[in-house]
Amino acid sequence: MSDDGGLARDVELLHEVGSLRRVARTWAQFTGAGMANVAEHTLRVAWIAMAIARREGADAARCAQLALVHDLAETRTGDVHYLSRMYVERREDEALRDAVAGTSLEDEAGALWDEYHEQASLEARVVKDADNLDCDLELTETPDTALVAALAPTRARVRDKLHTDTARALFDAIYAGDPHAWHTGAPNRLTAGDWGDGGG
Repeated sequence: MSDDGGLARDVELLHEVGSLRRVARTWAQFTGAGMANVAEHTLRVAWIAMAIARREGADAARCAQLALVHDLAETRTGDVHYLSRMYVERREDEALRDAVAGTSLEDEAGALWDEYHEQASLEARVVKDADNLDCDLELTETPDTALVAALAPTRARVRDKLHTDTARALFDAIYAGDPHAWHTGAPNRLTAGDWGDGGG
């Protein structure tokens, strides 16, 4: 480490993490619509993982840590979708290790990365499930119903590969549910405010 105790490398890593906001998730190629970037995807994966963890008896905090690391290499490799994976080889392990080298998080991030990619723990499998389920949440949020229908066989196969009972139940609930219920059914101006009965 340098004389600053490695702070400069930590700052470089933090800028690199911030660049995930500008890394597109490549399945936007199929929609032409704005899909979540890698940073947005990572945030929801952490929340999904924590929700699954509570129901599966996993460590929710560790799941959140694993989720934060699971796509960090994409700052250097970019994202690839299910079609491009047939043709593109990425050196994600090398990218991750180079990204965190010399930082205060080098050992921890490397260990989390290994745990996730080896699927060596319940927490790692929970995060893998969460990574997959974020795609299903985003699919049901898109107005492109033709895309949802076209990908239904692919997503059904993904459901079969989910590791936890909770993830499979969430998958079913996602497709049975309404992606707008969180705001249309919440207290709002119509249901609990001045737009309701007698409101102005």
